[in-house]
Amino acid sequence: MTLPDGFLWGVSTSAFQVEGAFTAAGRRPSVWDAFPALGGRDASVACDHYHRYREDVALLRSLGVGAYRFSISWPRVLAGDLGFYDRLVDELLAAGIAPVVTLYHWDTPVEVEEAGGWLERDTARRFADYATTVADRLVDRVAMWIPVNEPAIVTLLGHAIGQHAPGRSLLFDALPAAHHLNLGHGLAVGALRAAGARAVGTANNHTPVWADGDPAAADAYADLHNWLFADPLLAGRYPDRLAERMPVRDGDLAVTSAPLDFYGVNYYNPTRVRAPSPGNPLPFELVDIPEYPRTGFGWPVVPAGLTEMISVLRNRFVDLPPIYVTESGCSYEHSPEDTERIGYLAAHADAALEAGARGYFVWSLMDNFEWDSGYSQRFGLVHVDYETLERTPRASFGWYRDRVRR
Repeated sequence: MTLPDGFLWGVSTSAFQVEGAFTAAGRRPSVWDAFPALGGRDASVACDHYHRYREDVALLRSLGVGAYRFSISWPRVLAGDLGFYDRLVDELLAAGIAPVVTLYHWDTPVEVEEAGGWLERDTARRFADYATTVADRLVDRVAMWIPVNEPAIVTLLGHAIGQHAPGRSLLFDALPAAHHLNLGHGLAVGALRAAGARAVGTANNHTPVWADGDPAAADAYADLHNWLFADPLLAGRYPDRLAERMPVRDGDLAVTSAPLDFYGVNYYNPTRVRAPSPGNPLPFELVDIPEYPRTGFGWPVVPAGLTEMISVLRNRFVDLPPIYVTESGCSYEHSPEDTERIGYLAAHADAALEAGARGYFVWSLMDNFEWDSGYSQRFGLVHVDYETLERTPRASFGWYRDRVRR
């Protein structure tokens, strides 16, 4: 395929999953630090990226990517520790790698959660203040900014069904969290632009929704997973069936729909749904997709789903900003050949190019702490030995390096 001018190859990580160093420089605790569902596992060391960032940037330089997407730890910034990110950004720039900063990748500070967390409107304002603090320090050196990563996952897994921290099981009563995340995004966009940010976008988790005999169930799921978060950002509205449930005040949707310089799509797999069985409080039920191969996580491998999702977005939003695939990756057991990971990434990179994306970011640079799955799932181009913390590039690292060079 012909590569568009300026196409951006990158990799992504998040602070909580790789940094470790829970007690460094007075870092405050996050809701994930001791989340009960982790069963005693923790990310207090993780990959120790906080102390080994120079080694990791050297890996990025060897990989040849143009950008590194990482997140800032809100609990770390509350303690006044922005020095680590100063050093990381400078190291990246010295290596010729553009820093792409995500402000929030799920690690809500405990003190913010205790004040109501994302169910409380004031958290959106606190988030904007945090955005200002970070931007005042880094805005002159950061290429692209993403205020909130995957608000759908924070809302649905963290507040609706309790699988993720903070572990609330509120079902539809979780919807205020969605609005406050969207509002926080919009307020942060304004704060970043006021500070002089060059490019501001988002990174939403999207899934094509396939109906198993009931289009209404598919529409209901798509509204919750996709359009509850894309519509207020790109069209200044909420889906009709959910609008009355949202705690919107005058002027909110003008804030959430502030113009964006790019739109990030995080894609892993499609979702199939059918009508709910008796007793199900939701208007849909998830259905297996057995006709495709699966990753180690059990997710179906459907590269065409990425092309489909971007096409759906383009059909829904007339003035869609340039699209970047800000996460795309897979978990497999470690093997010397790494054949499955290479096949997955090759097919999904091609799908991104076919769909006209402007960039492709692999999840992830290295194996890391995979939230409620702990260390059991390995997404990395780089293998991490969690006993020694030794980094070993996989065969997929070499494949991606060669793809970028070509």
